[in-house]
Amino acid sequence: MYKRVRLKDTVEVPPEALGDVSPDLVKRLLQDKLEGRMDEEVGSIVSVTEVHDIGQGTVLPNEPGVYYEADFDAVTFDPQMQEVVDGTVVEVVEFGAFVGIGPVDGLLHVSQISDEYLAFDGENQRLSSNESDRALGVDDAIRTRIVTKSIDERNPRDSKIGLTAKQPGLGKHAWLEEEHEKREATTATEGE
Repeated sequence: MYKRVRLKDTVEVPPEALGDVSPDLVKRLLQDKLEGRMDEEVGSIVSVTEVHDIGQGTVLPNEPGVYYEADFDAVTFDPQMQEVVDGTVVEVVEFGAFVGIGPVDGLLHVSQISDEYLAFDGENQRLSSNESDRALGVDDAIRTRIVTKSIDERNPRDSKIGLTAKQPGLGKHAWLEEEHEKREATTATEGE
């Protein structure tokens, strides 16, 4: 879930920039420091949007810069347990598919895609069913639900998000559209 939050953090202003400690400078320094970082409390910091207040500078012994505490707004992405998210398949591997959901990827294990057996086709980056014509590949749009979440603040790339697509209303968008069209056709036939 994307959120707009008010945060505080400290940035080091280098000596050459001390003549112009402006909100724009502090915003750039905060963006360089924070954007893309994961935080257990707020999630992934997507963008620093506005600096509201810059505190008094603090000089530390043996440090060349001056440290300023800033109050600012940021857009964050914080995936919530049981949240339904739309994403795009970014990679297919033998054990499942990695789905891009906002600034992070979640793992959709092969057992959580379908009740049908899905065979891995490494050459075409797809998981395909032998029972039906259904297949899941790179760039496919899919709706999933978050079932596990483990955020690693020190190494954001090691964060893990587990997904499922096995419940009604979840799955590859094309499959959901097919099911919707079938229901509409059945409803129209029953109404005649």
